[in-house]
Amino acid sequence: MDIVTAQEMYEWDQVAIKSAGIEGKILMESAGRAAADVIERRIPEHHKVVVLIGAGNNGGDGFVIARTLLNRGYEVEAWQVAADEKISGDAIVHKEIFLASGYSLFQLNDWDALTQSLEKADVIVDAMLGIGAKGPLRSPFNEIVELVNKQNSCRIAVDLPTGVPADEGIEEFDGVRADLTVVIAALKMSAVVQHTRPFYGEIEMVEIGLPVRKLRHPERLVWQRHDVKRSLPERMTNSHKGSHGKGLMVGGSDLMPGSIAMSAKAALRSGAGLLTVATAKEVIPSVSSYVQEATFLAMSETAGKITGHIKDDLQGFDAAAVGMGLGRHPEAQELIEELLEQIEAPLLIDADGLFHLKELFDKVAQRPYPTILTPHPGEFARLLGKPIKTIMQSPFAYCRSFACKHRVYLVLKGPATIITSPEGKQRVDLTGNAGLAKGGTGDVLSGILLAMVLQGGSILDGISNGCFIHGTTAELLTDEQHAMRDLLATDVVEGLSQTFRTFS
Repeated sequence: MDIVTAQEMYEWDQVAIKSAGIEGKILMESAGRAAADVIERRIPEHHKVVVLIGAGNNGGDGFVIARTLLNRGYEVEAWQVAADEKISGDAIVHKEIFLASGYSLFQLNDWDALTQSLEKADVIVDAMLGIGAKGPLRSPFNEIVELVNKQNSCRIAVDLPTGVPADEGIEEFDGVRADLTVVIAALKMSAVVQHTRPFYGEIEMVEIGLPVRKLRHPERLVWQRHDVKRSLPERMTNSHKGSHGKGLMVGGSDLMPGSIAMSAKAALRSGAGLLTVATAKEVIPSVSSYVQEATFLAMSETAGKITGHIKDDLQGFDAAAVGMGLGRHPEAQELIEELLEQIEAPLLIDADGLFHLKELFDKVAQRPYPTILTPHPGEFARLLGKPIKTIMQSPFAYCRSFACKHRVYLVLKGPATIITSPEGKQRVDLTGNAGLAKGGTGDVLSGILLAMVLQGGSILDGISNGCFIHGTTAELLTDEQHAMRDLLATDVVEGLSQTFRTFS
């Protein structure tokens, strides 16, 4: 599922029109009918529907939606809220078809009548402004949006809610707060950006017949179940423990033994063949009682914190992870520097490991092996030296710039997790729920990601699959066994087997 900017969507339309010969009015008919099909599935036939129609393509879709629902017997009022002179191009064609079909069109010349109509509506369809909206709305749209948001009606937006920018990076805007958005052809970037995503409500995508093979697809997409099933390595009949990777996990301390323990258990539950946990000597008994399948390296310590170097040979590991429960003392930075230099395999850095990384960017970029960073927004803000709010307004741009500059795979965790490769390819994982808003779930994710990397193949596919599996496990558990309130990180570890069975 592609994620596009406003410009990319415009270019797709032009390819359809100019290269494939699909007229704009036909695309508009397809979009409107597809949206009407979604609306019809979602609402009872006796519900009163008000369709708010603006200028441009979004307004043209509105004319088609209103006509289609009226043809199917729904009680519909179509309100044109843009001036007559603003209706042009393909939109005016569909306005003329609407009127020629014998239906009434209400004009915005009586605010009291519009207000009464909206107050009586069961469903309000927002087809006022499309992907061109930027910044604060002007009259009459700002007043209409405010009026729409006050209603108790079900609000359904077409393509994106009026007033919400299609792209990232815009802070000041007014928008319809939709309960459902029927997205046309591809997700717009703002549908997965933190401060604009809530305006969309539930999202349903519709296909309108664009010439898929002729389109220039952006290197930015939503990672979905079929992608995981296609790319998740199979366990071969004649495989053995060495076939599924030998991993090293470094971290843990007397005050945070659970972090490394949950990471290790998650890695083994996710298919790691062999796992060695390097941690403080006094921590080993508590970790080994939870993860009996791992082997251990005892590291020198002071007051329960790792302070020494790893004296054992670091050759032979297929991937490593560091940071979970490590602590933020100066010696930890020296350890991470050592791992960056000596691990001749992919290295995942999470949690406290990220705290020390800002001073080691040069060594990260110089590594001939993949480096994977898994920050949450606060950790990423510290790495960049910018406010969290600034980053989260333009997360795609900041993630791509950072990943390309430092030659890393970046996993920016959140409700919409953005995964970026060193080449700038981006994927978004939309799985999971608020049950994951608990301490320890990030440690579990790191363990899953390490296991996915250990399986070999594409690093980008592996970490994308790991994020999807992590989030899907939370969804399955809260559907059947847990509430979001009581879900624990250890529940997610134990629920992984349930998730993996769904891919068999």
